[in-house]
Amino acid sequence: MDSNIKLFFVTFAVLAISITGMAVGVILSNRKLQGSCGGLGKIIGEDCMFCEKKEECKEHPEEAQDCLKA
Repeated sequence: MDSNIKLFFVTFAVLAISITGMAVGVILSNRKLQGSCGGLGKIIGEDCMFCEKKEECKEHPEEAQDCLKA
């Protein structure tokens, strides 16, 4: 039973270090988190209701990819 507890703590430590490393990476990259205007909604034809540039994309569909990247 003692080796199982050691294995648990080692596994937990590795997982905690990994999550902490990813969190520090996100913080240091200083990028704003944002959702995507795509995914399953795009496949079934639903619009992204949170896209700030949706009207611009509708007016100029040839430039829609550039609108969604900004």
